Amino acid sequence: APAAARNGGRTVKKLADMLPSNVLQDIKYLSKKKQKGVSLKYMMDFGQNPMSRQLLLSAQFLQEELPTRLAHRVMELEGLPFGLSYKPQVLKVRDWYVESFKELREMRPVQNLDDEEQFTHLLGKIKQRHDFVVPMVALGVASLKEDLASSKSWYELPDIHSFLDRFYMSRIGIRMLIGQHLSLHDPPMPDKIGLIDTVMSPFNIVNEAVEDARHICLRQYGSSPDISIFSGNESLQCPYVPDHLHHMIFELVKNSLRAVSDKYMDSDFEAPAIKIVIAEGNEDITIKVSDEGGGIARSGLPKIWTYLYSTASSPLLQMTEDDIQNAPAVLAGYGYGLPLCRLYARYFGGELQVISMEGYGTDAYLHLSKLGTSEEPLP
Repeated sequence: APAAARNGGRTVKKLADMLPSNVLQDIKYLSKKKQKGVSLKYMMDFGQNPMSRQLLLSAQFLQEELPTRLAHRVMELEGLPFGLSYKPQVLKVRDWYVESFKELREMRPVQNLDDEEQFTHLLGKIKQRHDFVVPMVALGVASLKEDLASSKSWYELPDIHSFLDRFYMSRIGIRMLIGQHLSLHDPPMPDKIGLIDTVMSPFNIVNEAVEDARHICLRQYGSSPDISIFSGNESLQCPYVPDHLHHMIFELVKNSLRAVSDKYMDSDFEAPAIKIVIAEGNEDITIKVSDEGGGIARSGLPKIWTYLYSTASSPLLQMTEDDIQNAPAVLAGYGYGLPLCRLYARYFGGELQVISMEGYGTDAYLHLSKLGTSEEPLP
């Protein structure tokens, strides 16, 4: 391949042309090293009492682990199919990852609390730099989808979808580890270990997510179907990351509200309520979201797990990179919701399944693992 690829008249720099050879060798070397997955339980045991020793150990682990994870992604971003690597937005993300990699490698090894403080400051900077990675990659992918519109069916490109799964799963892990370390520095809060709530109430989080989703539905449609929540035990608690659960339930409920609202928009009949059931088993807590919004055709079901599958016209194509900085929620409903939700579910050993009856409605089953012992599924 030529050292610099052409992209719409612009010359795109490959890594070999922009990095000193020792940095490139370092990235290549670490990209072949095995990543170390951690479990929810490990994160909790570790952060139980964040004394200075814990902070040091956590920083030392991250100083070794994060460059490895970043290197894996940089090499993958460099070799994507269909010219996706040369999309300006994807190049921008690649350069963010390289920048963060270099900063982590250039910092001296963490040996005392002063080093740790400096390292934590660097992590905060890196986390901020990567805030808009998801929509930025999405812009590149949306632009590729347009390029390929005439030649290939979007759903017949498994390489792209499996890359996005790996890339976004890895990002969830990186952000979780950084967020966990940063929050060990926050003033202690009862029952909280970093981002993990050790006594999270699924019932309360589901209620909050339902309110947020209904609020959006009311704004968009002027009305919202009712939602009833059934829980065998409203005082049920489990350790989990409340933000992750909120994100998943919000997305599932929003999809159901949209399906039901669309179906009954011009109907004389009242829209049927959406039902949510929370059940506790020995291994899992399962949350089922059921709607009577008409369902999805069986042939269409596999497509709901592909990226940028959306019946809504994708506003991504009209967006500039500046829009993204100002609207982190741009992805809501643009065909990113379900695949990302499934990654969040799987990250801590859970699962998300969708079963549909065309002509009637859809059931989504979100399983959360109660044990918290499975390691991150690192791509």
